[in-house]
Amino acid sequence: MARRSKHDPYDHLPQEEEVASAPVPCWLCGRPTGKTIVWHHPVPKSRGGRDVVPMHPICQQTLIANFTNSELQRHGMDVSGLLDHPNVRKFVDWVAKKDPDFTATITKKQR
Repeated sequence: MARRSKHDPYDHLPQEEEVASAPVPCWLCGRPTGKTIVWHHPVPKSRGGRDVVPMHPICQQTLIANFTNSELQRHGMDVSGLLDHPNVRKFVDWVAKKDPDFTATITKKQR
C-alpha cells in the first residue's frame, strides 16, 4: 500500500485500490465475470475471427467441449444459436447459480 503524505495535493483522487471497475458480463451465460476473464474468439482465429468476447474459463471450456471450429464459425456472434444446443443450455442453467469465480472439470468432447 502506498504511503500518503499529510498534505497530499492529490488526496481527493481515488487511489488504485479504491478504483473498482464494473464487472463485465460473460458472453455465454450473462453472469458477471470474476477475477479471471478469458477473451474468447466466437469465430475461431483459424477461421478468420478477429473479435473477442469476455467469458468465464468454465464457459469457454464448455463451448470447446461441445462444438468444432466449423460449428463455431457457423454460429459466429450468435449466442442464441449456441444456447439451442441441449448440453450448453443445461450447463448455462446449472452454472447460473454459481459464484463468478467457480471452476469445475468439464466432461470430454461430445461430438
